[in-house]
Amino acid sequence: MKHSFAIAMWLFILPLLTACAGKTYLAKPAAPAYPTVERPVVGCAAGQRAFDCDRRAILSMLGEYQVEFKFDETVVLKPGYERKQPKRSIGFEAVVLVEDTGKKISLQHILVMGDNVTKHWRQDWVYEMPRHWTYVGNQRFEQRERDAAAIPGTWTQLVYEVNDAPRYSGSGKWNHRYGIPTWTSERSWRPLPRREYTKRTDYQLINSENRHTIAPQGWTHEQDNTKVMRAEDGKDVVLVREFGFNEYRRIGGYDFGPAQAYWKSTSEFWAAARACWNNEFATHGSVTLPMSSSEEGFNKAVLELADEYRKDPRLDVYRNKLDDIFRKFVNVTTSEPVKKR
Repeated sequence: MKHSFAIAMWLFILPLLTACAGKTYLAKPAAPAYPTVERPVVGCAAGQRAFDCDRRAILSMLGEYQVEFKFDETVVLKPGYERKQPKRSIGFEAVVLVEDTGKKISLQHILVMGDNVTKHWRQDWVYEMPRHWTYVGNQRFEQRERDAAAIPGTWTQLVYEVNDAPRYSGSGKWNHRYGIPTWTSERSWRPLPRREYTKRTDYQLINSENRHTIAPQGWTHEQDNTKVMRAEDGKDVVLVREFGFNEYRRIGGYDFGPAQAYWKSTSEFWAAARACWNNEFATHGSVTLPMSSSEEGFNKAVLELADEYRKDPRLDVYRNKLDDIFRKFVNVTTSEPVKKR
């Protein structure tokens, strides 16, 4: 009962505490004040390989943070459109290392609220990636080849949902000017953010540019978003621009131990979940995800399965259960040649 209640609570609160989700707050109690832990930002000295400096910047996102998410609609682009209320939320996240193979670094975010934890979003960084999945609309993700001339020196960031489903991707270079590492992506498509997909029907897509900056207090994630309505004939109508600012402030004094314990006890389960997704793309080339309430059912099923695994860590049993869940919720298509972007 306790675990079911915790899952239900997190499925309710998760949209309030995520960069991919959030809720309008006209007023909220102030979060407890935890001291900021500052660390010097290490730039890229003369003679150092840019690759090594890039890796150091990515790995510096590991840590324990109080996170504030802010989203503000700014420039109105469609006649008659009225800006919606700004969205604000605060959470506590530990960012832990999943994998580091040199040219691939995987970072897992874990939300913490007292003794309750939940796996949050994941970001993978891959150096000079020749092809990867990308969002093409209608909840569909396809493998696409990149332009060979645009690949050298770039890192591709792939962002995943709480159940390790694909969310959005983008490629770009790290810039180390002035001793402050900043990565800026190309513009790319993503589905409706979780903060709005159950509330908004007037648009279907976001076209976005992302920027990650390493700072003494932690790191930031800026989003330059354009909300787009795609008509049945394929014509795109832009509604409004939105600025997102997510600040990861490194703190002391907050107990992130439950996050570390959660990851220690479930990491093998989530490795199996990632393997399921990798197999879907390798076998079929594309996947289509469920919408709205069905997606919540998908998330709930996988999160509950992870919770069961903590009590009974028989990986073979849970691999079979994961396969059953994927067959229920994930639509796939016949394998096709990898498409060029």
